[in-house]
Amino acid sequence: MLSYPRQISGGGVVVKISKELLKGSTVILILKTLERRPIYGYEMIKDIERHSDGVFRLREGTLYPILHSLESQGMVESYWSSEGSRPRKYYRITNKGLGRLKEKQDEWVTFRSAIDR
Repeated sequence: MLSYPRQISGGGVVVKISKELLKGSTVILILKTLERRPIYGYEMIKDIERHSDGVFRLREGTLYPILHSLESQGMVESYWSSEGSRPRKYYRITNKGLGRLKEKQDEWVTFRSAIDR
C-alpha cells in the first residue's frame, strides 16, 4: 500500500493529495528512482520518501509486486550483489524501462498542461 500524509504543508499552503493520484504514480516513481542508479528494495523505499520530502511512502508489500511485474515486462532487471554487509538484490532499469519512463513523463506533462489550462 502506498501511504501518504493526509495534508502536506509547503510554503504555508496545505495540500491534500488524492489516494488515487498517488496510486497511479508508483510505476513512474520506481522507474525514475532506478534511472538515477541501481538500488535495492528497502533503499528504494527510503530514497523515494527522501526525494519526495515524505509525500510518497511505499510499503514493501506495494513495492516488490510492482518490481516483479516490471521485471517480467523487461523494464527492470535484478541482480545480487555482496557489496557491504550482506548479499542484496539490486534492481536496475533496462532500455525498455527507460523508454517506458519517457512515455510516462510525456504523459504526465500532457496531463499537467491540460490541468493547468
